Amino acid sequence: MSSLAGRLRRVFTAPPLATSKTVAKATAPLSATSETPAKTIKRLSFNNSTLKEMVEQFKDSSDSKRFRSRAKLYEKAVLKLATAKKFSFIEDILEHQKQYKEISTEAFAVRLITLYGKAGMFEHAHKLFDEMPTLNCERTVMSFNALLSACVNSKKFDKIAGFFQELPASLGIAPDVVSHNIIVHAFCEMGSLDSALSVLDEMEKIGMEPDSITFNTLLYAFYQKGSYAEGEKIWDLMKKKNVAPNVRSYNAKLGGLLSESRMSEAVELIDEMMTSGIKPDVFTLNFVMKGFCKAGNLEEAKRWYAEIAINELPPIRATYMIIIPFLVEKGDFEMAAELCKVVFRRRWLIEPALLQQVVEGLVKESKIDEATELVELAKLKGKFQITLELPSDKK
Repeated sequence: MSSLAGRLRRVFTAPPLATSKTVAKATAPLSATSETPAKTIKRLSFNNSTLKEMVEQFKDSSDSKRFRSRAKLYEKAVLKLATAKKFSFIEDILEHQKQYKEISTEAFAVRLITLYGKAGMFEHAHKLFDEMPTLNCERTVMSFNALLSACVNSKKFDKIAGFFQELPASLGIAPDVVSHNIIVHAFCEMGSLDSALSVLDEMEKIGMEPDSITFNTLLYAFYQKGSYAEGEKIWDLMKKKNVAPNVRSYNAKLGGLLSESRMSEAVELIDEMMTSGIKPDVFTLNFVMKGFCKAGNLEEAKRWYAEIAINELPPIRATYMIIIPFLVEKGDFEMAAELCKVVFRRRWLIEPALLQQVVEGLVKESKIDEATELVELAKLKGKFQITLELPSDKK
């Protein structure tokens, strides 16, 4: 393992082990600014009254054309409400948008259809798609694709085939590469990998070339859900079709190798990736870090956590959900506590039982102040109603 770690470090500029400085760099809080609608959405708790407040504020803000142009705010609000299972509130927000002139533009209608799909509200997405002509909004392959995506996101796989076969003729459109990619994704989600492959044959019959999204979808499915050997066949076919692998392609392959603990080949793959001029992203480093966690190598797991900050990659929740349990397992409660603070600052979900393990580990090491701080922070960040306790003899 040590030789593998050395080879892997040579692919990057090897940093020192994670220290308070590297942790601080990765965990620095966002700068304070005046509150925006996005921050208002983010800070609200999941109780009914505050979510209702958010809905009313969102509807009032929608009168602003500039606000209506901010698609990310719409997505944040809808996903927050979907997490809280407040589907009537989602309907309230999105149906409210029909009064604005943008509803006659396909891109705006597609945004709403997509949001209904991401919330698992397929019937609402379908209804809006059917209403588009009465809203003086043209339906092209773009809105057709949005409806297909809503099927996939809502797990309504039984409806996709009918739409794909019937709607193009009635709308006078031709499915494009995006349409076929959605079908590939649907089959992969269903676990029908042979059917997903058959879509490539159909594309070839009509003279349509698959793109990187087509192949990346298949690579993820075969490398991580199916068979590594079959994934290699997809990789070879991608190259045969002159579709260059990108970072997502390499991440799919890397995940497949690490799931089988093939660390040596994973090291070689990262070397190949860097040589090809493809810069790893946070998901690449997460895979590597997870591989070392799985191998029980604390030193290298911490080193690759530090790499994320050193390479100035955006932090994501998955990173912390990989490394914090491993730090607890290995007894590094001090670093685990620091990373728990990052989770609090960014208001990410975390299992209370994991936090409690960190608290108890700190107490066992007589780090009572650190344990008390974590308990108090959990109370302050009460968005998820986390309650931690110090062991009774230490209160």
